Amino acid sequence: MSAGALSLGRLGRASKSKSKGKGRSKKRARRAVSTEYNLLLTATLCLLALGAVMVFSASSTTRLLQNGGLSDSAFYLKRTLMFGAVGLIAMHVVARHGLVAVRRLTPFLLGGSMFLLVVVLVAGNSVNGASRWIGSGFLQIQPSELAKVALILYGADLLARKPKRVRSIEGFMPFLLVTGAACMLMMLEPDMGTTMVVTFAVAATLLAAGARPRDLLLIGAGIAVLALLLAVVEPYRMARLTGFLNPGSDAEGAGFQAAQAKIALGSGGIFGVGIGNGVQKAFYLPEAHTDMISAVIGEELGLIGIVGVVGLFAMFGYAGLKVAQKAKDNYGKLLVAGLTSLILVQATINLFAVMGLAPLTGVPLPFVSYGNSSLMASLFAVGLILNVARGGTASAARTGSGTTRRSTGAGKLRVVEGGRSPARERSRSSGARKAKSGGGSRGNGGARRPRNGGRRRASG
Repeated sequence: MSAGALSLGRLGRASKSKSKGKGRSKKRARRAVSTEYNLLLTATLCLLALGAVMVFSASSTTRLLQNGGLSDSAFYLKRTLMFGAVGLIAMHVVARHGLVAVRRLTPFLLGGSMFLLVVVLVAGNSVNGASRWIGSGFLQIQPSELAKVALILYGADLLARKPKRVRSIEGFMPFLLVTGAACMLMMLEPDMGTTMVVTFAVAATLLAAGARPRDLLLIGAGIAVLALLLAVVEPYRMARLTGFLNPGSDAEGAGFQAAQAKIALGSGGIFGVGIGNGVQKAFYLPEAHTDMISAVIGEELGLIGIVGVVGLFAMFGYAGLKVAQKAKDNYGKLLVAGLTSLILVQATINLFAVMGLAPLTGVPLPFVSYGNSSLMASLFAVGLILNVARGGTASAARTGSGTTRRSTGAGKLRVVEGGRSPARERSRSSGARKAKSGGGSRGNGGARRPRNGGRRRASG
């Protein structure tokens, strides 16, 4: 066998082994992404199923006791199922095709949410002294739920386009100003709970983008001082703060809700009293199907139920952060980190408030509490996370004249011109130079062309 054939055989085997190695690595990457995708989807669906059951359990008793038993006991359950179905469809569409479109529409989503935050102050529906909803009857929108997702979208897009912004406070000041304007409008509703959720989620997004902890601590200190001043100025906020610090001081007033939540958790014990058998939800526990649904879970499902809820959110957080770590571009990384933090912070504040570890702020438990706007916004956020988990990216852009930029990793771009890879172009150009110069060419089974007039020197 000639030397040329041997070399070609070796090259073929090497290329086959290399392609097999690449194929195995791609399969491993797909398996890893699929695992995180499945974890996210499983946690979300389990929380949705638990939420439907607990919303019905927490609301049916009070509905039956109202209006002489004429009210529909499944009223809140029907709405939860209806909006949950719409939210799941939206989640599926966004998870399949929506990442690029959502990034393009981010300015409109942000502008629309800010406009609605202004409208709700002028023409919003007032419930318990707060104007947080627009619309009436079947369709009621809570603009703050849309705004908190839009802010994360805006921050991820801004910081992904110019990563150097996070090196100083002045660099990401536009993000802070927009967030501050939105939070000011939310505080005027008033809605301090959503403001806290947005603040922590924005801080997590900046931290994922590489902001210096010293800058974040400086900003956090300023926000803490401002929050304390707002609590002192507003009497009901001060009452909630003192009720948290000393719940027994006003057990029938500001501390009533916190005291009833502790009674519900204590009466549930380890295994609970059973679904539907809780007592605190019957007018003792205000807003049992929304803000305080965790207390109903603790009473009817016991410590096991609370641990299960915490475990599902832990699964969601683990999978979400792993997706952010393996995202193909910087935008996907920041978007998933921000949206995952948004949901986890909301769940943490709700659970801590029910267990007496934080002041009551009226924050619902994601996917579980009754709240159509909250449910739709959360499922929309999950759809974006699932899109990135499937390998989606929103950084590809055509530059014209047959040149395409393709994302090959976080912050890395490969330019492909005319459909040929750079490696092939280099090999073709080097081959052309060798052929033109005539040096180093081989022929006749790999033998070199003799230099001495075409005569070969006899061997032996």
